[in-house]
Amino acid sequence: MLGLVKSCIGTKFTSQFGDLIADLAIDATRMVGVELGQGLREVDIKKYIKVEKVPGGQLEDSVVLKGVMMNKDVVAPGKMKRKIVNPRIILLDCPLEYKKGENQTNAEILREEDWTVLLKMEEEYIENICAQILKFKPDVVITEKGLSDLACHYLCKAGVSAIRRLRKTDNNRIAKACGAVIVNRPDELQESDVGTGAGLFEVKKIGDEFFTFIVDCKDPKACTILLRGASKDLLNEVERNLQDAMSVARNIIKCPKLVPGGGATELTVSAMLKQKSSSVEGIEKWPYEAAAIAFEAIPRTLAQNCGVNVIRTMTALQGKHANGENAWIGIDGNTGEITDMKERKIWDSYAVKAQAFKTAIEAACLLLRIDDIVSGIKKKQAPGTGPSKPKIDEEGDADNDQLIPE
Repeated sequence: MLGLVKSCIGTKFTSQFGDLIADLAIDATRMVGVELGQGLREVDIKKYIKVEKVPGGQLEDSVVLKGVMMNKDVVAPGKMKRKIVNPRIILLDCPLEYKKGENQTNAEILREEDWTVLLKMEEEYIENICAQILKFKPDVVITEKGLSDLACHYLCKAGVSAIRRLRKTDNNRIAKACGAVIVNRPDELQESDVGTGAGLFEVKKIGDEFFTFIVDCKDPKACTILLRGASKDLLNEVERNLQDAMSVARNIIKCPKLVPGGGATELTVSAMLKQKSSSVEGIEKWPYEAAAIAFEAIPRTLAQNCGVNVIRTMTALQGKHANGENAWIGIDGNTGEITDMKERKIWDSYAVKAQAFKTAIEAACLLLRIDDIVSGIKKKQAPGTGPSKPKIDEEGDADNDQLIPE
């Protein structure tokens, strides 16, 4: 698997850092893989793997965190704890503040006592919400919405750290990592909704900003890749390479089948199609021959990129692949030599290769079905001239048309 991911990013910028990016990609995709049963696995790298780029340090400092990291600090930095071991985490999708009126609300107050009653109602509502949350003895409360000063006071008093206005995507990742359930109303909280899978909650300062780490989770199904590097441009380039590497790793985890790279697969398919065409008679053999020639485009392009003699190389390859033999023989992209792909560990994913073949054939069929193109643009006619009659090609004219050379 490492060899396959490395052959994917071998020509990219990060190849100079050895196995670093390939290892990060494989660790992350293995972590978020979920068994669906019957030998199927679901790996959602878009939802459950977050790449956090922090300028500074060296690229070798990049790690896959067994949990989630986000660019947030606790609500009251001086009063709330910034490091908790084995925290109990509650995730909320509701505001911990007094509800404002949906429309413009007018309250007519005649006496001073009425104003006091209004304030007391607000305080009691927030105290009631906080009491429902604190009943489950949490160490960390995280909400996607706002958190009022009064709620912050009650939580501080109970020694609970709180984070507010978190992104929905980050909240989903925390839920997957620590085993918590996101709750919409505090009165619906249950003991099973509390996340106890995290090993450490910590807020660290990196550069000028504070980052919250919920890490060392037991069997996390979401993770964060922390990338360090000298500049933002470098980090952006590394992230693009990492996305490619993770996509390859995901394809292999979902469909663990490999085919040889370096044009070996295409040449084998081409040889088999030529063999098949010799057993078919009449006009039906032409599509087989045309497809066989089309498949040779990949090894031919590889040979051109290597700067070797294309005709000699292709002839030698076709000779080795004749009659469907030597299926592992292909072109080494670095040297242009004809070698065994198994020895050089140059692999392709079967799922990607099969899909590429299907798409290419479907696209060719689509283009062949188009017999004419209708333009929607009307040509401006000179004033006074009537509509021109459509010209109909006769059989004699069609034969006289000039053929476009290939």
